[in-house]
Parts: sequence; structure tokens; C-alpha cells
Amino acid sequence: MDLIIPLKGNVQFPLTLDPSVWIFDDRKIDLEEGLTNSENSKETIDFSEVLSKNWEKEIMEGAVSPPTIKTEKKFQKEKILTGTFGMKLKPFLETAEPSESAKEVVIETTEGEVSVSLKDAFDLILLFSIKGKPLKEDGPVHVIYGNGSNVNNPIKHVRSLTVR
Repeated sequence: MDLIIPLKGNVQFPLTLDPSVWIFDDRKIDLEEGLTNSENSKETIDFSEVLSKNWEKEIMEGAVSPPTIKTEKKFQKEKILTGTFGMKLKPFLETAEPSESAKEVVIETTEGEVSVSLKDAFDLILLFSIKGKPLKEDGPVHVIYGNGSNVNNPIKHVRSLTVR
């Protein structure tokens, strides 16, 4: 399996994507957190209820000290080792600069091709780590649509992305 994904075709600057280094990229998205936040954003949050629960907790259990830099770094390391992360395709497409005549992005996999409109391709998420593990068997990335409609059945075995 090749761990590098070429972004090529009708672009000004063809790119080579290396998902193995994205774990260190600040643009990565925590998909476990992101999917739950999108569900919670639909609900209205009653801040007075949240504050009163917090106040009751502090009275019963005592105030909790804020995290130190040391504990924060430990938490982030643990999160990287156990988290599920993805990267939006948008910054890579913007860097590649698709030409004005470009209409779609073709995701080439070992099973065939999947075509996505260029507009929708900007919202694609490239999943590169599940529970802290790289996608070696059916990766190097899984492609998830921006609306999350295929989150349970992502596009796997991606070999290249071609702008047409």
C-alpha cells in the first residue's frame, strides 16, 4: 500500500499528500468531538441550568484547580494516541488552485472511481486515524462527505485525487 496520495489533474500546482504526518498538523479535526458537537449545536443550551449545576458541584465537591501546562500536555498526548482524526481537503485544494474549467474531483480507489463536484469536494474530510491508529489496511485515508452522510460507510482504499 502506498501511503502517499497525489492531488493532480486540472490544477495549477499538483500536490503530494502524506497523511502519516497530519497527526502533528494543527488543522486536524477530532472527529469524535466534531460529530458530537454538530449534534449538540442543534439543541438550545440553557446556560442558567449549566451554571447552577456547576455551582452545586463546587459546593458539594469543592472547586477544581485549573489544569497545569504539564497535565494539559499529558492530556493532549493521550488524546493523540487514542483519538479519531481527519483533515479537511479544502486547504489542499486551495493550494493546488483548480483551474476555472474544473468541475469535479475524482476519488480513485482500488475498487473504482467516485466523482464529487468541486464545490462539494471543498467540504470533504480525509480520515487518517481511528482510535490513534493509522489506516494501514484500507487507507491511507477514508473519505467522508462534509455532511457526514457516509460516516458509517466512507470511501476507502484511496489511491489518488484528480481534479477534472
